[in-house]
Amino acid sequence: MRNINKNFIILLFFVFFMLAAIAVIVVSGIDFQESPADSKGENKMIRKVNKTDAEWKIILTPEQYRVMRKAGTERPFSGKYNDHYQEGIYFCVGCGTPLFPSETKYDHGTGWPSFTAPVDDSHLENRNDFSHFMKRVEVRCAVCGAHLGHVFDDGPPPAYKHYCINSVALDFKDVNIQKQDNVSSSSKNKSDRKSSNNLEETTFAAGCFWGVEHKFSQIKGVVRTEVGYAGGKVKGPTYKQVCTGETGHAEVVRLQFDSSLVSYVELLETFFNLHDPTQIDRQGPDIGTQYRSIIFYHNEEQKREAEEMVKKLEKSKKYNAPIATKIIPASEFYRAEEYHQKYYEKNLKRR
Repeated sequence: MRNINKNFIILLFFVFFMLAAIAVIVVSGIDFQESPADSKGENKMIRKVNKTDAEWKIILTPEQYRVMRKAGTERPFSGKYNDHYQEGIYFCVGCGTPLFPSETKYDHGTGWPSFTAPVDDSHLENRNDFSHFMKRVEVRCAVCGAHLGHVFDDGPPPAYKHYCINSVALDFKDVNIQKQDNVSSSSKNKSDRKSSNNLEETTFAAGCFWGVEHKFSQIKGVVRTEVGYAGGKVKGPTYKQVCTGETGHAEVVRLQFDSSLVSYVELLETFFNLHDPTQIDRQGPDIGTQYRSIIFYHNEEQKREAEEMVKKLEKSKKYNAPIATKIIPASEFYRAEEYHQKYYEKNLKRR
């Protein structure tokens, strides 16, 4: 009888353990997404970046993909932004969304970049994370869904928030913000969050994207640049494929700029000054459809101003041939391989 009771107790313990393990697995598989919202419960992030897993593998480096798409974690004290304290803004590497202002960064001593508050709560989304048999709150980019890190309640007062973020998921830009208190106050009060209201995007094709990106990145008010491919039909093209001229894509530069510091018209002037808009399917020695001149407008106002600029230039007789620049709506942007990004800066540093 004692052996039966003993075996029965062991069996009960085993069953209880299995049920508990199953419960943990089931709970961790549930999507506990909490949509970012303002005080009225309205999601302010409308635009979403949706890409396939294959596209993300092309856009991101292997380490970025492991962390941002597979919820990995970089080694502590290994990230380039752990001991980084320049004035500016930290953006999402995957989609360019502004995430954290530099004034909310502090040293938590954990080995990862730490922040007390984001640029705007609606730029992030939180999810309950039950991995590793513990409960944490995962932080993701609200626009592209990239895993950024976790948020804890062991930060400094008064909010006690500690956003523990992977460096590899961030892209820092030194921004000269005239009204710095806008970003600072946005971290404390939602009603004052205006830092991202002036940020706009536009895309240009003006020949080889290495030099075009470098020129635009020198302009005050341009807060982010990235090179890639657009205007074609092939999804997730590689540089080698684009060079064949069979994808229909052009080499492009996508810009994010602060319209309070630089106007779209000023960017158009730079665009026309840095290449010959009369050349068709080439720029100087670079020949091919991938080098054609295009203005990809992101809204109707950009379209109107681009068309007016072309009319003004044609009327001025500045060029001896008709302007061949196409003005078309922005299409799917495919980020170029990492070695193309900031190409001039990388190679100048090596000299």
